[in-house]
Amino acid sequence: MKIIFKYTSYFFLLILGLNMTLTSCSNDLEVTPKDDDEFLSEAFFEDPASYKQVLAKMYAGLYVGGNDGDGAADIAGIGGDFSSYLRLLFVVQELPTDEAIIAWADGALPTMNTQNWSPANEFLAGTFSRAFYQISVSNEFLRQTTDEKLAARGVDASLKAEIATFRAEARFLRAFSYYNLMDLFGNVPITTENDPVGFFYPEQKTRAEVFAYIESELKDLDNSLADSRTNEYGRVDKTAAKFLLAQIYLNAKVYTGTERFDEAGTLCGDIINNSGYTFANVPYNYLFSADNNTNGAQNEFIFPIVSDGNAIRATGGGMSFILHASIGGSMDAASRGMDGGWQGIRTRREFVSLFPDATATADKRGTFYTEGQTLDIANIGTFTNGYAVTKYINKKSDGSAAQRNDIPDTDFPMYRLSDVYLMYAEATVRGAASGNITTAVGYINQLRNRANAATISASDLTLDFILDERGRELFWECHRRTDLIRFGKFTGGSKIWQWKGGTANGSATESFRDLMPIPSRIIQANPTLEQNIGYIN
Repeated sequence: MKIIFKYTSYFFLLILGLNMTLTSCSNDLEVTPKDDDEFLSEAFFEDPASYKQVLAKMYAGLYVGGNDGDGAADIAGIGGDFSSYLRLLFVVQELPTDEAIIAWADGALPTMNTQNWSPANEFLAGTFSRAFYQISVSNEFLRQTTDEKLAARGVDASLKAEIATFRAEARFLRAFSYYNLMDLFGNVPITTENDPVGFFYPEQKTRAEVFAYIESELKDLDNSLADSRTNEYGRVDKTAAKFLLAQIYLNAKVYTGTERFDEAGTLCGDIINNSGYTFANVPYNYLFSADNNTNGAQNEFIFPIVSDGNAIRATGGGMSFILHASIGGSMDAASRGMDGGWQGIRTRREFVSLFPDATATADKRGTFYTEGQTLDIANIGTFTNGYAVTKYINKKSDGSAAQRNDIPDTDFPMYRLSDVYLMYAEATVRGAASGNITTAVGYINQLRNRANAATISASDLTLDFILDERGRELFWECHRRTDLIRFGKFTGGSKIWQWKGGTANGSATESFRDLMPIPSRIIQANPTLEQNIGYIN
């Protein structure tokens, strides 16, 4: 598969206030030689504004799949709409779990519903390629912003200082992509700005080696990222690096075989007490409304993926996908702030059961649309089978309209403080010496009070409760697959949901599916890569 940074105009990111024109750069996983004019040109960086433009491209790649929105797709072989990073994360983190199911029959997409995917799955290939595409852009930016390069271009001291922060953000975004690759695929190559440009086969590393690399990068970034809460909204700071580090420590037993709960608990405590991010004392629905960047919800958003209806060109990626695809049946799209529904995503019976009464106000996080919808899913391809989900909305928290009804303003909360509360509680229950059960119960009850759910006591704070509570608080935020694996409930038969394994009432699946296969297209491009156990190329 060719992964090429296209030569075309690019428009995005209100947070950076830029119109982008960007020449092409090399890709670290490219396996066929390129013409010289496909490489990022020195002339491009003669403009001092170019450095922030490339940073904008890196952030933009989290939402859109190509230049000019969905046009001029970054990744060959899959459309710009389907290859949006956020859209692909939703596909791989939500569809294989109890939280979501999709009606569409595009290619191999139905196998994501049933845990029956194969290495030929084009959505897995898109996920792998999207992550490495983002890595390649970060690497090239780092190559182009060394002290030697900046000195040769006569960059002044003030801009150099700003570029140093840009470089740190590029490294964080690279670590974020390596985290997703490690989490999903296990043993993957590592390429950095120090590797050669052009044709070469990057060496596959073990999952533990990738973990160690990410850990080292995130620790080092505490020296160079912007101080907590001092960066522009939508850009990362030191707390984002601490969050990701806590996340890999919480999952370290899965990734390396060694528990790191003490470190996870310590980092979570530091974030809660010292970062300046605060629990959003607003109604739960405010966190997922079109003005969640200004209505108080933003106080707990550590790493949002920014959506802006007037700054993003037509797209089927990001929040546009999540909102459009979750509308169908008798739902009124206008009441959701959208121009229509795509009759795609809804949830499964077992997830609905996490809430005492899906039609009552007992727990305001149980946001289901039930009119004309059946609880049971007899036919995956029928949208009205399964309750619809109304967590996200493209209307402001006061009910007024967003800027547009085709592309939402609703930002996606990739990292937020509520998750830190939950990670702290889990690490504590799992034995973190830095944790305190009374404190953990207090954090959980803050979440439940906001949701109008009954408070708990220390005796209620079990691992099973925490997994369920993570579902109630964080559903459709691209965490569920990873959570279920950490709790030993993603594959196998200890937790069953409808259509798991491909049967209507659900069935056990093979444990090797805790890892996704290395996509066949990727192995064809780099035949030195070894396939994960259980899969046949």
